[in-house]
Parts: sequence; C-alpha cells; structure tokens
Amino acid sequence: MTSSHNLALAEESALAKLQRFVNDRRAAKPVEDFERFERELHSLCGEVEREIAAEELARLDMDVPVIKVSGVLHRRVVRCADTYFGAAGELRVTRTLYSTREECERAVSPMELRAGIVEGRWTPLAAKQAMWVVAHMTPQEAEDLFEMLGGMTPSKSSLDRLPKQISQRWELNRQQFEEELRAQEPVPERAVTVAVSLDGVLVPMKDGERQAKRDESLAQGKEQRGPAGYQEVGCGTVSFYDREGERLATKRLGRMPEHKKATLKGMLREELLAALAQCPELQVVAVADGAKDNWTFLGRELLEGVEGVKLIQVVDFFHAAEQLHRALEAAYGEGSPACAAQFQKLRHILREEIGGNEKVIRALEHLQRGRRGRKTVVRVRKFFCKNRRRMQYAKWAAAGLPIGSGVVEAACKTLATQRMKRSGMRWREDGGQAILTFRGLVQSDRFDRAWKLVAAGYKPTVTLPKNVVAFGTSRAN
Repeated sequence: MTSSHNLALAEESALAKLQRFVNDRRAAKPVEDFERFERELHSLCGEVEREIAAEELARLDMDVPVIKVSGVLHRRVVRCADTYFGAAGELRVTRTLYSTREECERAVSPMELRAGIVEGRWTPLAAKQAMWVVAHMTPQEAEDLFEMLGGMTPSKSSLDRLPKQISQRWELNRQQFEEELRAQEPVPERAVTVAVSLDGVLVPMKDGERQAKRDESLAQGKEQRGPAGYQEVGCGTVSFYDREGERLATKRLGRMPEHKKATLKGMLREELLAALAQCPELQVVAVADGAKDNWTFLGRELLEGVEGVKLIQVVDFFHAAEQLHRALEAAYGEGSPACAAQFQKLRHILREEIGGNEKVIRALEHLQRGRRGRKTVVRVRKFFCKNRRRMQYAKWAAAGLPIGSGVVEAACKTLATQRMKRSGMRWREDGGQAILTFRGLVQSDRFDRAWKLVAAGYKPTVTLPKNVVAFGTSRAN
C-alpha cells in the first residue's frame, strides 16, 4: 500500500469509513466471528459520533474580541485546542478563551459555556452517564465498565473527582434544588397515607484521630459504641400508600454523619410538608425503632406548628418483637423450647389481636416476678409500657397502615451499606455525601430531573456586546 493511499485513508472522514465498511460487508460473505464484527462496527460508529460531536462543539465557539458572560465583559486572550470527554470518547476541539483580565480570574470558553461542559472536561451526557454509574459502583469498576463498553474511557481518578465536584454544586443549591424537585412531583393519585421513617447505619470514615479519641474515652471510663473509625450515616424515607396498604412510591434520603441528623431531619420535614400542601387529607404515620432521638423528632418536631394533621406513631413491629424475644430468652433460657413457644404465642398476640400490646405487657409483668433474667425482663417491660400507644399493630394493619420500618432499613442497606461498606473502603464527608445524594436521587426516581437542575448551572448566558459580530461561528442567542 503506497504512502499516498495511506494518507488518503487517514484523511477520509469517519462517516465515509463507516459507509465503506458497510458496503464491503454487504458485498462479502457472512462473518464467521460475529463478536469481532460487532466490535469493529461499534468502533466505527463511535468514530463517526466523535467526529460529528467535535464538529458541533466547534460551531459553538466564538472568536471575537470581546464577549459577555452573565453580563460581565470578557476579552479574548488565546485560541488553542483541548480534549473533552464525550459519551462516545475523547473530542479534540480548538476553541477561544476569554478573561476579565482580573487577577486569579480563570479564563473561560464560550464554547464550553454554551455547550454546558461539566467541570471543564465532560460533555453533559458523558457527565450524566458517569455520575449514574459511579453512584452504583466504585470508580475502578466504572473505569472497567466504560472500557468494556467501548465508548468514553475516563480514568479511575477522573471518575473519583467528578461526583465530589458536582456534589459541591448540589450542596450550595441543595434547598433550592430539592424545592424544585418537589414542585415537579405530584403525590401518587391513589395515596391515602404518607409514612416518614428515620434510621442510621455505621460506615467506615477516614479520620486518623478516631482511634485516638476512642482510646482517650476508654481511659476516661466512657461507654463505647460501634467499631472504631465508624460513624453513623443517617437515612430517611417518605413513602406513600394506598387504602390497601400497598406502597406506591418512596423518596430515599441519606446524609453523612452529623450531630442529631439535623440536615436529614429538615429534609424529611420539607418532603412531608410539600406532600401535605398538595393533599392535606393524607394520614401521616411515623415509623421507627425505639431510639429516643428518633421519637424526639418524629413525635414532636416533624409536624411542629402544623395544625389539623393527625399523626400516628408506630414503633417498628419487628423491633418490638426483637425486644420481646430478648426478655423471653432471659427468662426461659436462650434457645429453649419454652422460649420459642412463648415467643411465637406472644408475637402472634402482639401482631394480630386488638389490645395485644396490653396483653404482652401483662405477660412481662408476670415474668419479672421470677428471679431468672429479671433485670432484662424489667427493662423490656418498661420499653413496652413507654411505647404502648405506638404498638397498636392489629388495629393499624387492618386499616392498611404500615407497621414496620423495613423501608428505611432497606434504604440504609441500599443507600449506604452496599456502596460504602465494601472491603477496604474509608470515607470523607465530600466523597461520601456525593454518593449518598446521587444514589438517593436514583433510588427515588429523581435522577433525571435532578441532573437537569445541576446541568443548567454550567450554562450561563453568553452574548456579544452591541456592534460586535461573530464571523465563522454560530452567534449566541
């Protein structure tokens, strides 16, 4: 093959290469290695996509002396090429840079601004795809996945940085974004009940002083809870149910460790108030385990200042049954036939009989008269007495109301545990919150709408000053 022929092939457009490939295949015998054929076809299609995308990006450039970005005058400083991540792979584009000429002010590209290039490197679609994938898997796994798919091939480090960068923007505008999301979402048509739940799960943190603080507390005789280096991620859910008790939709929220879960509680309250603003007749149910802080919020603060709304408070049935089992184990012996039999009997009474909570309390009062396990039985009886009004399970189940906090426990597992507690993982605030935020948006069917809100922030208004005309490029709107 001559050098001139090689040069002609190199200058051939990607679209022409694809057309020649198609024509050659149609004239040839059927392929024997179909996987190889698919890879070659996919590669050629990707080349066409990259070529066209790069051309379209270049059309968004503006090569003029001055432009205005959000009303601020910027002057041309240089014209050069750069590489961007597109959904089909790298795009090499020549564009013009402008600056206000102020110290420390970063030069901007009208092409990037008009296209909505994300964090200086990613096309909007590529960034959206990368964010969705990293919300589900580690950056290394995401790198391997993109490599196998044969489109864009971002590195592990790029995939690690992107969620943190976008999360910073989300946090700066979080309340506004969440308000806009809620405004776009109608309460499910058949919903008659809305349930709010709160829980937490320990995750490993990158805190070099964590063990030292733990050792210091131990030396002072303070009680220690949970493994060293772990802190509690807060998870919350807002779920809608129909008259038969079928769950229709759930919003899942997660926040990195914070004192009293303050931000998460505020988010749950705003979600509930938005739902009640649409449907004031919704029955509100709060479901959680027996933790005191949960009920300080759910029982007192959740509807504080809201008039005319009845709140039903429910201690998770399975948590109540677990407490009952502990008392019976203490009284009858762990694993004994008597413990198993009594547990099955009292659990059925608690769940199925009207007034079952009172019957269980009386049974515990009888048990505490014995010597064996008395301390544990007394503690459990006090727990039941304190929460007796939150344990009317048969009545609420018959009315189609939720009696278990399985939804929020599942959120703890799917939001945090499955993604953040894998071997060797340690988290800092920024990286962990990025995962929790966008993983929660995916699981709440909000990701697409949320991404539009984020992406809009990368497209400020770019205009030409009066009497300035752009030649050779598309003029900004």
